[in-house]
Amino acid sequence: MAFSSNAAADHHLRQELAENQFTISNIKLQRLNHLTDYLPDLQIHSNPLDQNPFFHPVSEFYITPSDVILRHILHDLSGAFPSPGPYLEYHRAGPRKQIYFDSCHVRAAIVTCGGLCPGMNTVIRELVVGLWELYGVHEIFGIRAGYRGFYSIEPVPLNPKTVDGWHRKGGTVLETSRGGFDLHKIVNAIKDRGFNQVYIIGGDGAMRGMVEIFNEIKHRKLKIAVAGIPKTVDNDVGIIDRSFGFQTAVEMAQQAISAAHIEAESAVNGIGLVKLMGRSTGHITLHATLSSRDVDCCLIPENKFYLEGKGGLFEFLDNRLKDNGHAVVVVAEGAGQDIIPRTESLVQEKDESGNPVFLDVGGWLKSELKKWWDRDHPKDLFTVKYIDPTYMIRAVPANATDSLYCTIVAHSAIHGAMAGYTGFVSGPINGNYAYIPVEEVARAKNPVNTRDHKWAWVRSITNQPDFG
Repeated sequence: MAFSSNAAADHHLRQELAENQFTISNIKLQRLNHLTDYLPDLQIHSNPLDQNPFFHPVSEFYITPSDVILRHILHDLSGAFPSPGPYLEYHRAGPRKQIYFDSCHVRAAIVTCGGLCPGMNTVIRELVVGLWELYGVHEIFGIRAGYRGFYSIEPVPLNPKTVDGWHRKGGTVLETSRGGFDLHKIVNAIKDRGFNQVYIIGGDGAMRGMVEIFNEIKHRKLKIAVAGIPKTVDNDVGIIDRSFGFQTAVEMAQQAISAAHIEAESAVNGIGLVKLMGRSTGHITLHATLSSRDVDCCLIPENKFYLEGKGGLFEFLDNRLKDNGHAVVVVAEGAGQDIIPRTESLVQEKDESGNPVFLDVGGWLKSELKKWWDRDHPKDLFTVKYIDPTYMIRAVPANATDSLYCTIVAHSAIHGAMAGYTGFVSGPINGNYAYIPVEEVARAKNPVNTRDHKWAWVRSITNQPDFG
């Protein structure tokens, strides 16, 4: 059943909330894009969940535009540390009473971009099953090989039977790639194939691409909702609590650390060296260190280190080997890039996504450790066991916690798109799921704060120097 009289009222409420900005009590509501911003005469439809036998909607079941989530929930009542700016809040994710798509006319496209991450197949599966079972959408297609797949490869029809069991598989059955972003080819393909909902699963690069796709669709005034689900095993996407697959990655990293610890402990003057994922942030390395408690030194991109001299890594490891006879060092792949020698060509080299190509800090550190020991302790036994579990960590299926996360974030994206929101990302903020403008997510970073209690906790466990 379609409604037209309520469209203006619903649009007016969202506009009023956005314009007032909720500046009362220093709170600012972040504006969320909606199809009616440029297509004001869209019909409103009743939500088919009203007739779904598995749901019993009551008045509190549906989310309204006034349901919001605060980004920052800590506040100093003394006034000694006032907030530097307004408290930001975001629209809460979830089903809306009225929607802007007729389920029978929805053609949805799902694409995975960038590197692998635990849970990608689970997100795809939950998008397909959620669209099919919750809203009765039966035209769902997978886009193969990332962004380039929109214009170069035939879409793959998907249904609940097709994706059954995908959540037990690592990687992405749809395949992925880096690069291949051609804005006009992509949007033309979306329009020509009749897609009116597009779900993009990807990292910061894919989110930047999504911003351009959304803006071009808005410029052409097309009724196409674009929803994003942030994917980054490194957990380097800002604003959200964490990205799906992160806890699985930390769990797998601990297995590598445990193996390195056994190798080091079983040798005379043994060092177990583990390189973990983390180009610009050291979240996996930090959390794996805290969870393992077998790590003697944690090296991350946010905290520069040096090898020689007082307070350096070699001095610390020398003392640790004298005291314990072994040591475990865990290093993020982005750490130490400023002290690894490289040629001018390597300085300028970038991958297909435009990211700088990093040198192998693990291999370099292993070589430097051996040189140091041969120089300072030529008559003593010494062993370095180097473990690089990078592809093992990112290619596994999601664990139970991440699988649940994947379901909620996928269903949140579906509810948002059906409600007419567009150019948004769904994700958890302070434990509650929200809709965040994709422009903010594409800009936001999530570095490790080396001044907070977590990094202090790391140093208290490892007793490593601060390399200051």
